[in-house]
Amino acid sequence: MEATLALLFGLLIGSFLNVCIHRWPRGRSVVRPRSHCVRCRKTIAWYDNIPVLSYALLRGRCRYCGKHISWRYPTVELLTGLLWFYFVWRLGPGLPALKLCVFSAMALALTFSDLEKRILPDELTLGGALIGLAFSPFVAVHDESTMGLLWLMGIGLNGRMLSIFQSAIGAAVPAFFLWGGGWLYLKLRHRDGLGFGDVKLMVMVGAFLGLQATLATLLAGSLAGSVISLLYIWIAKKDASTYQLPFGTFLGAAAIAVAMAG
Repeated sequence: MEATLALLFGLLIGSFLNVCIHRWPRGRSVVRPRSHCVRCRKTIAWYDNIPVLSYALLRGRCRYCGKHISWRYPTVELLTGLLWFYFVWRLGPGLPALKLCVFSAMALALTFSDLEKRILPDELTLGGALIGLAFSPFVAVHDESTMGLLWLMGIGLNGRMLSIFQSAIGAAVPAFFLWGGGWLYLKLRHRDGLGFGDVKLMVMVGAFLGLQATLATLLAGSLAGSVISLLYIWIAKKDASTYQLPFGTFLGAAAIAVAMAG
């Protein structure tokens, strides 16, 4: 029952995420104006704004102008609902499930935002990092890598302070290495190869998941991004020297997969 309720609530959250994905990269408010068609600007009635169902009933087209509605809308809604169902079903109702539900929603929004506009909004990256740190005193991170680092440094922490430290280290270390890689690429190739939004994304992931899981995210996202982008460049006959890789999309998807894997 709790997982089913999480699914329904996740669908509603997914609908709000679509607003964030469309408006935040464009510097717009997510509060006003009300949801409207991006083509004809007509306000969308409540019965045309039911997650997934309205898209199906309208056959993916605006009721007023008949223009096509992006597939991203039902996809984000459905994925958010399924992710929330999964975490509550797996962990049961409680703070650990809530933490991963919140994390997956923000990671999903960042995944599609970077795919669509090549922008990772600070509201989701830096704001998400603060939320991850706020969860850490109440939901332990349990990161073995950070425990080993503390042991080497001769620092003894326990309880909530240990969890906060693990969250902070998870946010700082992978982001630093990613930033360092981008800086080195700039010095060697004399052009940007990494956006700073990707670094802030790793700060958010680390604050929620800790060092070990964030390093796994960085590795999986990098491998997937390299392979898939090379295939896309080859199939679509793109210019590899000018193609802008949506790296945040691969990092966000990898982060969700790592969270689901535990």
